Amino acid sequence: MASVAPFCTSARASAAVAVALLLVSVSMVETSQGDKEPVYRDCVKNCVRTNCTGVRLRGFQSAQPQYMALTGWTCRDDCRYQCMWTTVGLYEAEGYQVPQFHGKWPFARFLCFEEPASALASLLNGLACLLMMLRYRSTVPRQSPMYHTINAFSLVSLNAWFWSTVFHTRDTFLTEKMDYFCATAVILYSIYLCCVRTLGLRRPGLSSIVGVLLILAFTFHVSYLTFVSFDYGYNMAANVTIGMVNLLWWLCWCWMNRRTLPYWWKCGLVVLLLHGLALLELLDFPPLLWILDAHAIWHLSTVPVHFLFYSFLIDDSLYLLNTEKLGVKVE
Repeated sequence: MASVAPFCTSARASAAVAVALLLVSVSMVETSQGDKEPVYRDCVKNCVRTNCTGVRLRGFQSAQPQYMALTGWTCRDDCRYQCMWTTVGLYEAEGYQVPQFHGKWPFARFLCFEEPASALASLLNGLACLLMMLRYRSTVPRQSPMYHTINAFSLVSLNAWFWSTVFHTRDTFLTEKMDYFCATAVILYSIYLCCVRTLGLRRPGLSSIVGVLLILAFTFHVSYLTFVSFDYGYNMAANVTIGMVNLLWWLCWCWMNRRTLPYWWKCGLVVLLLHGLALLELLDFPPLLWILDAHAIWHLSTVPVHFLFYSFLIDDSLYLLNTEKLGVKVE
């Protein structure tokens, strides 16, 4: 275990930074100066009263582009969007810092896309995941011990990026929940993937037990947020915790196998990149050109990571297949 210490100590150090990220994220969600302003509230109230009832509402609906209606944009939403920019203009005219509204920076809407840069970045991540999943399937025979587990992980990841794209296209009660829940599912399944690779190939029963526990944890997590309280602080704390478990487990395995697996560094670099790039969220700033913010930059930065991770998965799956054929004990 002494040889594992350098990697694990480094990972624990990054946990402190993750906690700082947690605190910043929670405060950002709970503090929204813009929508607290009387000028914003009065603007929305007057806009809704003037434009969102009777004949004027029917006029709005008939003039609204079909793609806006299909993505759920309402007259009230349009009032909030217009009043947001009115308030931003007043802040800038007075020389004050641009405020957030309802926990988010103001973004310039493009067609029906509420956060166009983040939506595009999520779509690119999904496409990268799909491309590499197809490459994995065409390169690795189905007989490889990890084939079906990795294939399932790919589908879980694709589902998460789909909902991330939908959420950044249109932020609603449902799309927000699906984005958060599916992101948690990816982290939990990554822990299961790590468990199967490090322990389950020799002890299938153990990985099955861990799988059941992870399903129960996910069920509790979703149930609490759905039926008790959608607590942003709890949700972030839960994801940081399971993310650190995933980080430490993978890094310790990489370190222990660094002399026997020449491709171990790919996995180690991937998990370090994924957790390190998440710190881009700390660079929180008003969107450049009202489109590109720290969250979008974070998502854009993770696109290349899919290619490196699947390169590791392909190398490792082929290694496992060959060692199984030779009757060599898998570590």
